[in-house]
Parts: sequence; C-alpha cells; structure tokens
Amino acid sequence: MPDPAAAPSAKPLDGVRVLDFTRVLAGPYCTALMADLGADVIKIEAVHGDDYRHIGPFKHGESLLFQSINRGKRSFVLDLKSAEDIATIKQLLAETDVLVENFRPGVMEKLGLGVEALAEAFPRLVYVSVSGFGQTGSNTAKPAYDIIIQAMSGLMDVTGDPDGTPTMIGEALGDVAGGLFAAWGTMVALFDRSRTGKGRHVDVALFDALTSMMPLLACRTLMAGETPSRTGNRHALSAPFGTYPARDGHFAVAVLNDRLFATFCTVIGQPDLATDPRFTTDPLRRSNEPALAERIAVWAGTRDVAEAVARLSENGIPASEIQSVAQAWASTQAVERGLASEVIHPTLGRLRVPEQPVHFSGAARGGRRAAPGLNADAAGILAELAKGEQK
Repeated sequence: MPDPAAAPSAKPLDGVRVLDFTRVLAGPYCTALMADLGADVIKIEAVHGDDYRHIGPFKHGESLLFQSINRGKRSFVLDLKSAEDIATIKQLLAETDVLVENFRPGVMEKLGLGVEALAEAFPRLVYVSVSGFGQTGSNTAKPAYDIIIQAMSGLMDVTGDPDGTPTMIGEALGDVAGGLFAAWGTMVALFDRSRTGKGRHVDVALFDALTSMMPLLACRTLMAGETPSRTGNRHALSAPFGTYPARDGHFAVAVLNDRLFATFCTVIGQPDLATDPRFTTDPLRRSNEPALAERIAVWAGTRDVAEAVARLSENGIPASEIQSVAQAWASTQAVERGLASEVIHPTLGRLRVPEQPVHFSGAARGGRRAAPGLNADAAGILAELAKGEQK
C-alpha cells in the first residue's frame, strides 16, 4: 500500500482548481472524485460547516462519513451574504477552472453568483449545478433526498420480492449517480473548453441521472412497451441468472447463453436439461425458471456454498458467494486494485478512505490529504490570493 506521506506522482487533474459550494453527498461525491485525481478542490463552507460534519459514525468527535466523502479537499469558511466574502470568491474564480454547486435552483443567482453573471466575468469557467430535478422542469423547486429519487425513478418499484413491498437500495444510489454524472459532465466540459476556450453550464439532476442508469428497464419500458415489476433475486430476462440456495446459504450464478447453459447442466449432473423443450432458449428458461430452480436445488442442496461456487467457477461459469460489505472491502480484489488508500488525519491518525476506481497509466493511487477541518485552509488560501495580487 502506498505511503500516504510520500510525494504523489503526476495525476490527470493536477493544476485544475475546483471551487466547491456543495454539501451532503451528491456534490461532494463529485468533487471527491476530482480531488482523487489531483484537482485542487476548495470547499466553501458556512460557519457551521457541511451537514455531513454532524452526521455519524463519529470517532474522536470527527464524522467518518465526512472524512470519506471530502477526502483530499481544502476548507474555507465564507459568508455568502457578505459583500466582502463574495468579493473574495470572485478573486478565487479568477484562477478557478470549475465551480460546482448543489443549492436549490435560483439560490446562486440571488447571491450574485449565477451562471449568466459569472459566464460574462469568467468565460472559461465550467459551472456545474447539481440538484434533485435540474434547473428546468415542473419539479425543479421540489426538495429531493436519495429515497425520494429512488421512489420517483422507478428503481424502488422494481426492487424487492415479487409479492413484497417496494424496497430501497442499500446505498444512496440516487446521490451517487448524480455525483458521478456531474464529474463526467465536468470532464466533458473541460475537454470542450480545451478546443473552444469557453466554459459551459453543466446541469445535472439526480432524477435524470438515476433514471438513465437503468438501461434494461428503459429498453423494456420505452421500446417494448412493458411495465417492469419486481423479480426478487432473479434476473427479469434471463435464467439461471440470480441467487440459489445451497446447503449452508445462497450463491449467485449468471448464465446468459445456450453454450454456457449446456456447460452448466453438465456441471450440475443434469445434462438432459440442455435439451429439455422448456429450457432450450433463454426466454424459455426465464418463463420456466421455477421448474429450473427446482432442478438446481437438487444439486446445490447437497453442497456448501463454497463447493458449489468452486465447481461452477472452475468450469467457466460466473458464480460467487454472497459477500458482506466488509468481506468485499477486505477482499484480495479490492486490495490489489487499490479501492481504498490511507490518509493521515491530525486527530484520527491513519485512515483508510475510498478512492475513485479508474486506473490511469503513469498516475499512482494514494498520496492524498485527509478531509479538512472546518476552515483549516483559510490562511493558506488567503495567502495565495495575496500573492496573486502582487504579481
């Protein structure tokens, strides 16, 4: 694991400055991805700080949730209702590439920091707005939290057991989707600026982002005219593609074509299934999945999960035990791919925090700073501004 105190190698976003007006999750997730890649992210906070500073879990009085989502940034407390502090922000903007905000639509305009006002003064600025429903549309003024976005997008309606109630995904996926698309939109706008010399306004809605992250459901709804429903732990279109019981638990398996199905049937000692008229095509297998599941249970019910997965995997069939979140983060795969790296925090010491997942050649992972204390970087940032004025 890289030494967090070691000098980092060059990263793709070195030299890019981001002025971050976001709080809670979607916006900070976006800017954390950029900080991971070397961007200088200055987090503008109110005197009470980001709400996530006050949400647990806590250790030595510090929010670990805040540490996770705000890694690698600098904190600067400013009063957005103060003319003097607005002037400071405009000084910062003169050397800023990207502004990211997730206020309600219209708030930045009231502060004199709206898109049109800043585009005129800073034409190269990429201005990113993250909100629940976007800057236009009938829902633009509605408040939105992740559970609301999951409910409105249709994701909750198709999640859970067929005879059960709609179920929320076990992560704030609506917020994460919005943050991810905001980061993606920022990169596209920066690339476009390199060709045109001009910034753009990037308008990201959590509802749009999560809805667009469901391509299978979109296809079935928009193109096939279907109304998708809950299918529990079974794939809506393919079989066997889901979770099945073994002697000591459940395992996951994914069989998506006829060749693999024939191999699967041989492995489970029932080669006749491959030529059974009920199972000769993927659509037929899905339609007759309950009967197929019974035959799989005959084989798997006499084996432990580990044995079933090993037998399937050694024959090239995608299969897995169902890991806990802790097992996933501790897995060899997660460690070898560097999904988390260490930072050094003045109070908490060494912390393992997540890192963006994409590997870039020539750019080592790690080498980031911990999430900042509230207003911890004000003196340094003001000194940079003063130095810039003297040039």
